[in-house]
Amino acid sequence: DELPEAIRTLRELKFLRLLKHHENIISIRDVLLPTDVHRFNDVFVVLELMPTDLTRVLRSQIELSNDHIRWLAYQLLRGAHYLHSSNVLHRDLKPSNILINAMCDLRICDFGLARAANADPNHKDHVFWTDYVATRWYRAPELIMTAETHYTAAIDMWSLGCILAEM
Repeated sequence: DELPEAIRTLRELKFLRLLKHHENIISIRDVLLPTDVHRFNDVFVVLELMPTDLTRVLRSQIELSNDHIRWLAYQLLRGAHYLHSSNVLHRDLKPSNILINAMCDLRICDFGLARAANADPNHKDHVFWTDYVATRWYRAPELIMTAETHYTAAIDMWSLGCILAEM
């Protein structure tokens, strides 16, 4: 019934299928579809178990050691490198979209706002993309200060820098 929500869900499933071969990207275990196609209101995506996110870790009483921060930063940058090498812009990197388990393994999730980037850096993208992307505190200055935005991996890198500073 909600077209924008359906488009975001389909986009997320497509990106997760495309990016499934990297250990720092959340992976789909199963997709549960309704039995009645005429009442297709819900889809359930079963992801690997990652019990918490970076927001909860940063707000908790857990004190991250320098080794923890280095290991998390390494995995985060490794995952972002894979995304950008695959010509994918996440566009909403923030601590709540970074899942962590007890072994400090990290997975990037929530690809609902992600877009495929043009492989040619000289190509001018004239397709309308939503300018309101990324949570305010992790939003790159070029998304705030300009009327016409040409997306590059720099918007994700700004968010990563904010996350690393917060850690």
